[in-house]
Amino acid sequence: MQALLDTIAQAALPTDAQRIFHGRGGLHPGCEHLALDAYPPVWVLTSFLPITDAELDTVHRALAARWTQLAPDQTLNWVYQCRHPGQTETRLMTGEVPTPHTVTEQGARYAVHVLKGQNHGLFLDMAEGRRWVREHMQALATTQRRLKVLNLFAYTCAFSVAALQGGARQVLNVDMSHGAMGIGQQNHAFNGLSTGASFMAHDIFSTWGKINRHGPYELVIMDPPSYQKGSFVASKDYARLVRRLPDLLAPGGHAVLCLNAPELGVDFLQNLVSDTAPELVFVKRLANPAAFADASPDRALKVLLYRAPELTPA
Repeated sequence: MQALLDTIAQAALPTDAQRIFHGRGGLHPGCEHLALDAYPPVWVLTSFLPITDAELDTVHRALAARWTQLAPDQTLNWVYQCRHPGQTETRLMTGEVPTPHTVTEQGARYAVHVLKGQNHGLFLDMAEGRRWVREHMQALATTQRRLKVLNLFAYTCAFSVAALQGGARQVLNVDMSHGAMGIGQQNHAFNGLSTGASFMAHDIFSTWGKINRHGPYELVIMDPPSYQKGSFVASKDYARLVRRLPDLLAPGGHAVLCLNAPELGVDFLQNLVSDTAPELVFVKRLANPAAFADASPDRALKVLLYRAPELTPA
């Protein structure tokens, strides 16, 4: 646990939501089960193994000492979550969590819920993906008027917020969770985005007709779960998404393909595209935020960019 304690002792005052310590990346032996995130004004410690009350007290003392240095006039707020299958719990250790709880990232505001569930409303490892979407839209907005975006497995629609802030004209968000879609609508309101976004709470695989009618799209974002029983299993279902891309994308349009399954490497996605949509051109892999550095990049989050071919002149 010493690497975590050392990181806490050197941590800067967080303003945006961000990962502080990433033991899961395998760069800190003995701490592979630990992650520390900042959802200002709350710290969230996540452990994928049970840890003792004595260890939690050690973390508390480290956080309290550093917080006294960083913000002596503010209360320390921190939450502990254990995600071990045999001992799941979420516990407010000290302080309080604001209601509503909103955080910022790159100038955008998002609602989060750190005391409920394992997904807190904003995936911090996708920050660079959202940055790319915003900057890509900004680059296109100077010359294109359509700029339609399709956001599949939209969750709470953070990609949609980034796209609209960058200059997208229309974003279609699709996710089967009505609750996530509701939070997504709140996120747009938090950012003053009253037009441009539409929300479809449907199973994607039974909604292709409606999705196609809204296209074609200059940008398609696919960020599915790696494994969701009865809904989506990346190893067998991702191909069903990718084969749709040639019909969804406008000429020259881009696709953002995301995969957060340690057991499936970059070659899984690349081979999938080569086999099911070979006309798409690989552009690059987006780097993950520096805080998510991993000893094995193939196990880390994969975000791959592809481009549809331009129209061939007659």
